[in-house]
Amino acid sequence: MAVLGIRIIGDPVLRTRAQEVTEFGPEIQKLVDDMDETMENVEGAGLAAPQVGVSLRVFTYQIDGVRGHIINPVLELSEDFQPDVAEGCLSIPGISAPVPRRRHVRATGSDKFGNPVTLEGDGMLSRCIQHETDHLDGILFLERLSDADRKAAWKKLRATDYRLTTASTVQQRSGALGSSFGAGLGG
Repeated sequence: MAVLGIRIIGDPVLRTRAQEVTEFGPEIQKLVDDMDETMENVEGAGLAAPQVGVSLRVFTYQIDGVRGHIINPVLELSEDFQPDVAEGCLSIPGISAPVPRRRHVRATGSDKFGNPVTLEGDGMLSRCIQHETDHLDGILFLERLSDADRKAAWKKLRATDYRLTTASTVQQRSGALGSSFGAGLGG
């Protein structure tokens, strides 16, 4: 397993809808394992494949002791919303804001071996599943913000000191990077 580099806002892969996984084999299994190790290394709640430069519909998660992954997720969302909670993103370091998310989600898809899997949750797990699936659709959480919060976030992103934040974050993470960055999977 290897720790992978995390793409930062501005990288086109973050704004592109990821492709369905059609082949389950050693490459997809290694991708999931590497993403899980990367998520652990940066203490993230979730990590989508586009965030490591791989445009495939895969994400990993670790919420309240529940840890796993799902491939090609299809979501069923409740009609009601949970209270807004500030979200952040590994690809947008230093920015967080309250994001409206549905209260409950049920995700169906596959595991890294191609077996059917169902993931269901409320609260933070529901929030994580929605956030990571947004990544697979090329959507960043900034697009889900109220107008005022979106303007404030973009103002901070455009600030000179934000470039320093991203440079510092990339440098801190680079010390743990493995040698198999996206090996064999294309980006």
